[in-house]
Amino acid sequence: LCFRLVAMSQWARLLSTAAKVNLLVLVVSAVFSCSVRSDRVPEFALTKIEESDIQDDSGKEPITEDDADPEDLEVFYPTHQWQTIRPGQAVPAGSHVRLNLQTGDREAKLPDSENGKSDPREERRRKRLGKVDIDSNSFTSQELKKALAKMKESEKAERKAHEEEVRKKFRPIEQLKEEFEKLNVKMETDYEIMVKLISKFNSSASTLDEKVAALYDLEYYVHQVDNAKDFLSMGGLRLVIDGLNSTEAMLKEHAAFVLGAALSSNPKVQVEAIEGGALQKLLVILATEQPLAVKKKALFALSSMLRHFPYAQQQFLKLGGLQVLRSLFRQKGMETLHVRVVTLLYDLIVEKMLLEDSQHGDQLEEKIQQYRQVQLVPAVVEQDWCVVVSNLLAVPEHDTREKVLKTVSVLMAFCKERYRGDRALSSTLGLLRREYEELAAEEQRAGDRDGYFQELLGSVDGVIRELG
Repeated sequence: LCFRLVAMSQWARLLSTAAKVNLLVLVVSAVFSCSVRSDRVPEFALTKIEESDIQDDSGKEPITEDDADPEDLEVFYPTHQWQTIRPGQAVPAGSHVRLNLQTGDREAKLPDSENGKSDPREERRRKRLGKVDIDSNSFTSQELKKALAKMKESEKAERKAHEEEVRKKFRPIEQLKEEFEKLNVKMETDYEIMVKLISKFNSSASTLDEKVAALYDLEYYVHQVDNAKDFLSMGGLRLVIDGLNSTEAMLKEHAAFVLGAALSSNPKVQVEAIEGGALQKLLVILATEQPLAVKKKALFALSSMLRHFPYAQQQFLKLGGLQVLRSLFRQKGMETLHVRVVTLLYDLIVEKMLLEDSQHGDQLEEKIQQYRQVQLVPAVVEQDWCVVVSNLLAVPEHDTREKVLKTVSVLMAFCKERYRGDRALSSTLGLLRREYEELAAEEQRAGDRDGYFQELLGSVDGVIRELG
């Protein structure tokens, strides 16, 4: 349009004056319009799309960086000067990237610090990695592919070598299974083992030693609560209780040992045992003439049955259990059982006291009612256990004295008048006090201010204060 207006200006010479004026106004308007259009083009340069930007000479769309295969991307090596990023080049992380508004190209360079110097972290990285060739023409994409392929082959070779080394050290699972099958080795569960042991113990073809060995192994397994319940369901508990009637002392001893292990902290087994008559059989063993080893295991089983089982404690008192235990102090050779008996009485008395002092709930209230029917302390006082217990303070073993002192302290509320009139007890307490004062002083000189003998001295002083 602008060229046409120029031509028209030449024709204007031939026109009249009025026509010349009109034509001049038209030319000025056209020139102003062309100027405005030429000024608006750069304003929209970023949004202008030409055919050459979409298609190359072949008419196909060019490959962009997003569509290119990552392995075919040419690496862009930035410097501290702005460089144009060609299509398909991958820019390293951390580079500064901008869009040149004049040329429309993307440019990138290395980051600079505030003072114009290179980033110290970049310098340290370069020193650590050594000199790097940043010439983008140093390696072609094909050379990079070949180097990557060699790296993969090297990694595969290393992995294969590691697998070969592992194979040399360890045998495959299939080979191990075959060897186990040849040796007839089979992993058995606790349940299967207990079934075999019970069968061996109950078999008439088994010798005495085999039955004892079976009981010995069973004691190890029934310590676990779940195994003890399985032992009950197998009928093993019934066989062990019957074994308490055996004429063989070894069978009695180990049967009582298995029974005590199964009863420990297992209410279900405790109920089944007392219903099966185990309590009566244990009391018979303790009341009759038996080897010390047999009575020791029977007392262990009795203790396991009575602890935390108020119904069994009540039946124990009804069957004269306290008198049976009292008889052990009159039998010769049973001195090692005395402290065990005293410890059992102490545990039963404290067990009831602690329950009564605890916070009451619905379940606890029911258990407290059961314990209230157990008149253990009155029976202990009536049968003069106060003196039986205090007489044990004359033994030389410190461990025995410790347990006896604890029992005397618990019985003090019920046996105080009896103890105050006991001159032998007063004399024994005086001797113990002097002995433990010397031993405690030696501990303190050695730097132990809260030693074992200091604790025993405190127990003796506590009993003396109660009697004073």
